[in-house]
Amino acid sequence: MITLSLAEIAEIVGGQSHDIPDPAVTVTGPVVIDSREVAPGSLFAAFAGERVDGHDYARRAVQAGASAVLAARPVGVPAIVVDDVVGALGALARAVVERLGTTVVGLTGSAGKTSTKDLIAQLLQRKGPTVWTPGSLNNEIGLPVTALTATAETEHLVLEMGARGIGHIRYLADLTPPRIGLVLNVGSAHLGEFGSREAIAQAKGELVEVLPEDGCAVLNADDPLVRAMASRTKARVLLFGEAPEADVRGEKVRMTADGRPAFELHTPTGCSDVTMRLYGEHHVSNALAAAAVAHELGMSVTEIAEALSEAGTLSRWRMEVTERPDGVTVVNDAYNANPESMRAALRALAAMGQARGADGGRTWAVLGQMAELGDASLAEHDAVGRLAVRLNVSKLVAVGGREASWLQLGAYNEGSWGEESVHVSDAQAAVDLLRSELRPGDVVLVKASRSVGLEKVAQALLENSTEGEVAGR
Repeated sequence: MITLSLAEIAEIVGGQSHDIPDPAVTVTGPVVIDSREVAPGSLFAAFAGERVDGHDYARRAVQAGASAVLAARPVGVPAIVVDDVVGALGALARAVVERLGTTVVGLTGSAGKTSTKDLIAQLLQRKGPTVWTPGSLNNEIGLPVTALTATAETEHLVLEMGARGIGHIRYLADLTPPRIGLVLNVGSAHLGEFGSREAIAQAKGELVEVLPEDGCAVLNADDPLVRAMASRTKARVLLFGEAPEADVRGEKVRMTADGRPAFELHTPTGCSDVTMRLYGEHHVSNALAAAAVAHELGMSVTEIAEALSEAGTLSRWRMEVTERPDGVTVVNDAYNANPESMRAALRALAAMGQARGADGGRTWAVLGQMAELGDASLAEHDAVGRLAVRLNVSKLVAVGGREASWLQLGAYNEGSWGEESVHVSDAQAAVDLLRSELRPGDVVLVKASRSVGLEKVAQALLENSTEGEVAGR
């Protein structure tokens, strides 16, 4: 981040200096919340978590080079002590972003936030130095930590914003006021917490409410709940999508033989063809959203199309496609899951299987629980199981407890009465089954909510895959 003295930081956050010999000492490195990531000149923010208390690592952080610790109590080393470390971190981020004057892009939505953020980052990097949210660090701690990595050279700050309730996005947007606010969609993710899609829309729309008059609200023309947010902002509205009235529009949308999206990109300045490296039809909407942001920031349609065609995955476990030496393809999409992303991943799997033709291998869907769906959980898991059958997925492996049994039940009720679906207890059982049955040419999709930990299945399938552990080698 920009260089600040400990005295300046204490004033910004309203903290008291403890054990600081020289208040003029500066913080020149990143603000970190993990002592293992400390670099010379860092500020270490100590949080008391459920299992680990960062205050216990304060001395280690200073020994590793931290200039000081942002803490809730004295820790015996140079520290700025505050009543609320989370609030202080946010105040520091707000002050730094205001001084930088960088263009802030905030984005939210029920699905596709991280993938879209990664696309925006890859587009804007071509225009100038860009900082973006790593992974899904989109909460009241992750967002300010990301913002504090910006420097005087940073032209664009792209921040993903998540919400667990009403008011959360407003809080995040107040920390780092965006000039551009992007709302992707309103889906079923976190339905159990919010209670209804309308409540989710209320929360997501907080982003466009805080935009300035000279700002831009980038809204999904294909989602009625998002499109309606145009009435909630004083900023100019830019629509994206496949709807005819979208300002940034995808036409002639199709899938390549191996399941990658291709389309004609139309912007107010012209049109150009896009063929993406990413897999799955859901990336069309993500790409159009990213294109709208890039257009707003002055990129030409040719530049945008070229960047979208070359963009890859920046965040792990999101449709990561890896082909093993034996010809088995593993699609690791295990970072998270909701009904919308689960359906998109299944369709991508089916397309990849079809691309291999009659002589190709089988398609396997290794699926687990979609969390936080509330009363809709049974119906949504049942629907995903049914969709796997309708898409002619060769094998459904439902992993886990009650929700997994609902996945299999949906498949059974749709007509999967033989060996097309199986319910296993945990990730290891899934690995054991797959290792015994996979054949060269098979395609395996692994997907569930983060809490299920199904990335272990994908990782196990990719480890030692050349040592003959897979049937058919």
